[in-house]
Formats: sequence, structure tokens, C-alpha cells
Amino acid sequence: MTREELIKKAREARALAYVPYSKFKVGAALLTKSGKVYLGANVENASYPLCNCAERNALYHAMMNGEKKEDFVAMAVTGKTAGPISPCGACRQVISELFPKDAPIYLTNLEDALLETTIVELLPFAFDDSDL
Repeated sequence: MTREELIKKAREARALAYVPYSKFKVGAALLTKSGKVYLGANVENASYPLCNCAERNALYHAMMNGEKKEDFVAMAVTGKTAGPISPCGACRQVISELFPKDAPIYLTNLEDALLETTIVELLPFAFDDSDL
């Protein structure tokens, strides 16, 4: 699957977002070595701390279907932003533990702005099991 096809899947996932409060839809698509793509969209709740982001939903969806960190190849995230979308801090922390350190993360928007990065670049001093 190409980067562009994965980004298209993230845009499809965005359409599934449940965002009655912020109206800020985000979609994510997670590609595995087998070629399977797991989608995630943000889901809001009136109790804001109980919301869940698209990136975490995609990762958790994949893991609940038996995938592991070493199975993940790339992730695309998209939203209606001025430039490439940026994952929140909570998502960066989860990605740092559940996604390969050197795998590409494609951050984009609806106008095709693109930033290809890695979780190490997004969260260089991640909290991990060595901190426990």
C-alpha cells in the first residue's frame, strides 16, 4: 500500500468520528506487515477526559485483533487543520510504546499538506518502562 492510499484510508476513517462537541474530526489508519489496515476515529464524550483519539483507537483496534508492535509498518493521521495535523501528548505517549520507533507516521490535512515523521521525532524523551 502506498503512502497516498494509507492517507486516503485515514480520511475515510475521519468520516466515522463522533464529535458532537468539538466538531473536530480526526481519522487514523494503521498499516500492518500483512497489508491489513486498522482504522481509528476520535470519539468524544460530554465528560471530556473520557474522549479517545483516532490514533489510540486505531492502535487499540489492531491490538484487540491480535496485532503486535512488530506488525506495524506505518500510520497516517488526518484532520481539518491549517497544516499537517499534530497528535496530542497522550497519543504521542501511547504511540511511543505501541508503535515501532523508526516506522513512518504521515501527518496530513485535507489539503494534502504532509509531514513524514517518526515517534522519536514527535516525542524524543518518552516515558517508558526504563522509568519505572
